Amino acid sequence: MKVNIKHWHGVAYWRWDTGKDRSDGEDEDDVCGICRVPYEGCCPSCKVPGDDCPLIWGECSHVFHMHCLLKWIGTPSSKQQCPMDRRPWVTAETKVDGSVPAVASRS
Repeated sequence: MKVNIKHWHGVAYWRWDTGKDRSDGEDEDDVCGICRVPYEGCCPSCKVPGDDCPLIWGECSHVFHMHCLLKWIGTPSSKQQCPMDRRPWVTAETKVDGSVPAVASRS
């Protein structure tokens, strides 16, 4: 039997790899700590999610939409600190393959 496909409609699903373990079923950590929109969505400043609305990691291991963080850092009340733990904001360096290195806990 020969089958001819006359129409095909592909569907895809993507998600940012934030390095968090999703095996526990908790999705609470999958939202931006500033705007509270899921990482797969886009920040309030953007219209389309994806590469035009990237994520940014801090050395403190917190993740935000880049535009949300830049807006936050631009306010005088931020004092250039992470909005989650109030440590001085330092952007984590990325590896050659584009992944963010694991950050050791500070004691």
